[in-house]
Amino acid sequence: MSPTTPPTTTLADLLGRRQVMDLGIRPLWTPVPRLAGPAFTVRCAPGDNLMLHAAVHRAEPGSVIVVASGDLGHALAGGNVCAVAQRRGIAGFVLDGVIRDLSEVREAEFPVFARGVIPVAGTKKAVAPLGVPVRCGGVSVAAGDLVVADEDGVVTVPSARRDEILAAARAQLAKEAAESLDAWEAAHRAKIDAALRAGGFLG
Repeated sequence: MSPTTPPTTTLADLLGRRQVMDLGIRPLWTPVPRLAGPAFTVRCAPGDNLMLHAAVHRAEPGSVIVVASGDLGHALAGGNVCAVAQRRGIAGFVLDGVIRDLSEVREAEFPVFARGVIPVAGTKKAVAPLGVPVRCGGVSVAAGDLVVADEDGVVTVPSARRDEILAAARAQLAKEAAESLDAWEAAHRAKIDAALRAGGFLG
């Protein structure tokens, strides 16, 4: 994915709340580069990380591995798994769960968005299909959906709307870049004042 991928704020303005993961899914180290790529979806049973580890060896380079787990008591991955994923060209992880070995992951600068860290390893027993729709951070994600994550959060763009949304986002960014702060402030003040009048505010 191009480094010019629009920020999550612009995408959220276009897509609305339904496509934005909850604030618990956050970057585990900062400053983190913007992460973007097609979703490779994974479902892990509570306490088990087998399918994430399987996905690392099956996802295409450039993919963002998106995992539904919800278990906060066992790590889905650690330093070595992240290092192998990085070496294989995986763009990063978005996990509804936790990892361990954060210092190693941060040192390698491998993007991980998750709920936190815990030193407890998960088991590797529960087999589940890969590439099926999952729910991560409160958002339904299908394989191939565009995942964009940065310090403001994580947004998913349904694959059927990818070109439309990216074009609209880039047009919006170009419009904003051409507008001075003075012009923005004037338009903003007019909009706020109109809303206040409509609500009966007299101050």
